[in-house]
Amino acid sequence: MKKITPPLSVPVNKVREFKKNWQLLTANTNNLFLIAGDQKIEHLNDDFYGPQIAKEDNNPRHLFNITKNSKGGVLATHLGLISQYGHEFPDLTYVVKINGKTHLGPNDEKNSSQPLWSVAEVCNFKKNTGLKIAAIGYTLYLGHKYEAKMLKQAAKAIYEAHQNGLAAILWMYPRGKGVQEENIHTIAGGAGVAASLGADFVKIKYPYQAKNKKQTALDFKEVIIAAGKTRVICVGGSKQPAKDLLHFLDQQLTIGTSGLAIGRNLHQRPEAEAYRLAQAISALILKQASLKDALAIYENKEQKTKHPKIKKILNLF
Repeated sequence: MKKITPPLSVPVNKVREFKKNWQLLTANTNNLFLIAGDQKIEHLNDDFYGPQIAKEDNNPRHLFNITKNSKGGVLATHLGLISQYGHEFPDLTYVVKINGKTHLGPNDEKNSSQPLWSVAEVCNFKKNTGLKIAAIGYTLYLGHKYEAKMLKQAAKAIYEAHQNGLAAILWMYPRGKGVQEENIHTIAGGAGVAASLGADFVKIKYPYQAKNKKQTALDFKEVIIAAGKTRVICVGGSKQPAKDLLHFLDQQLTIGTSGLAIGRNLHQRPEAEAYRLAQAISALILKQASLKDALAIYENKEQKTKHPKIKKILNLF
């Protein structure tokens, strides 16, 4: 197992449990490939049904199937969805998202600070089902009307998760009037807040639309340094060509990020393509594969060269 020093908020009698969950969460790499399914609440059906979206995406089972075929991905979604499908997918590793809101109505009036489920309820669910729940997740909006409440709830949830041997992941989004959500300096500040709250991973935005992409990648090191021992994973963002996504991910990993959290960029694709892309992402994050090898996985080229002798043998008949 890769060496990991649990935070001091993990009691001595829960260190073994934390290390076991960490191994599940990171596939023994200290990196994280997070498949985000919490958008079923966050974005309602807008991300799952439409003319440019694969038909199978309207069925929640698609999220579980992609994770099953990802070769190391972890599914982050709300407890209710895990409860409905967990018996069909008992071998997956899960992150239980404990808070959330819809996108209906004015965003600044939304108070998602109060978790939908407590950490104690998550632990009880894990004990009763035997499912591989390795961590909890919580979304925090810095600069929001309810920031103070969210900070308190996030701090409490992280501490309680550690007390029970679970890891904790923060979805950290600066958001509010006058806040530049994709400003790297602001994002770095959010990463520092995640570290101050004790999060093991922080999921943050990446400025994909920046004009100077090479300089943006270099500037993004500010975020990674500000996060300290909290590992940084970037969001996949809105749907973009798979090759571009893999290129960005390779850049991010090179400068020191610890993985990717991806939702619609993955699940909006048809099954076969989604599986190939998930496996390519997994290869980059968990196997330290080259960008060239990851692209070959996505394009299915590695399978075409597996048995070069078969064609010669068939030509003899």
